[in-house]
Amino acid sequence: MFQYEFILPMVGSLLLVICVLVGVAFLTLLERKVLGYIQIRKGPNKVGFVGIPQPFSDAIKLFTKEQTYPVLSNYLPYYFSPVFTLFLALLVWMIMPYMTGMFMFEVGLLFFLSCTSLGVYTVMIAGWSSNSNYALLGGLRGVAQTISYEVSLALILLSFVFLINGYCLKEFLDFQEYIWFMFLTFPLMLSWFASCLAETNRTPFDFAEGESELVSGFNVEYSSGGFALIFLGEYASILFMSMLFSVLFLGCDIYSGLFFMKLALVSFAFVWVRGTLPRFRYDKLMYLAWKSFLPLSLNYLVLFLGFKVFLMFL
Repeated sequence: MFQYEFILPMVGSLLLVICVLVGVAFLTLLERKVLGYIQIRKGPNKVGFVGIPQPFSDAIKLFTKEQTYPVLSNYLPYYFSPVFTLFLALLVWMIMPYMTGMFMFEVGLLFFLSCTSLGVYTVMIAGWSSNSNYALLGGLRGVAQTISYEVSLALILLSFVFLINGYCLKEFLDFQEYIWFMFLTFPLMLSWFASCLAETNRTPFDFAEGESELVSGFNVEYSSGGFALIFLGEYASILFMSMLFSVLFLGCDIYSGLFFMKLALVSFAFVWVRGTLPRFRYDKLMYLAWKSFLPLSLNYLVLFLGFKVFLMFL
C-alpha cells in the first residue's frame, strides 16, 4: 500500500519532470531550426549529428559559467526567483489528464489559474530584486501584460466550465469524442492562442524582453544558471500552453500519438508567429486585451450560461 501511495507518485513526478525538460530542450532546437529556415539560413548544425545535441551543450555551457550578481541587488529574492519560475512551470503539469490515479485532480483548471497567477510574482520579484532600472521597467511591463491577459484566460476557462459542468480536464475527453471544440468556438480558440502568446511573453507580445528598448527586460542582470532557469521556465510554460490548447480545442485523448502531434503543431505555431510578426505597440497590446478579448470572452460566457439555463428548463 505504501508504494502505491507514496513511491509511485514520486517516480511519476520525477519521470514527468525529466520528460518535460527533455521536451523543452528539443523545443529550443526546433525554434532555432525553424527561425533559421524562415530567415533563409541554417540553424544549429555543428554539434553532433545535424546539431541535435546543441541544447545539451548550451545547458552545460550556461550552468558551468561563473555566477555573477549585482552588488546592490537584494540577494535572496534575486537568487530564488528563477528557481520558483521553473518550479511553477513544472508544477502546473500535474493537471494533465493522466487517468492513472497519480495526479489529475477534480479542480485542475482552478489549479492552473492559481499557478499562472503566482508566476506574476516571480517576474515582479526578479525585476525588482536586481535593483536595476531596466530590469524594474521590464518587470512592471511584464506584470501588467500578464495580469491583463489572465482575465481573458480565466473568462474563457469559465465559459468551458459552464459548458462541461466541471473543472477537471478529463471532461474534455468525453465532450470532444465526436466533434472538437475548435469547430464550435473558433473565435474563442483564436483569442485563447493570442492570450497564451501574451501570457508566455512571446512575440508579438514580448514587451517584458524588448531588446531594442529594454536591454532584455526583467532578466537583464541574470547570467549563467539563473538565466538558464528563467529560460527553462519560459519554454516549459510554452510547452504546457500547447498541451492545454490541444486539450481544450483539439480533442483530449493523451494516450494516442495524434495528441502529441497536435501538441507539436501548436508549439510550432508559437515559433512560426515569432518568425513572422513584428512586435506590437504597448498601448495596442492593452487595447487588444481590454477592448477586444474581454468583450468576446464575456459574450461567450453569457452564451454558454444561457445554454445551461435553457437546458435546465427543458
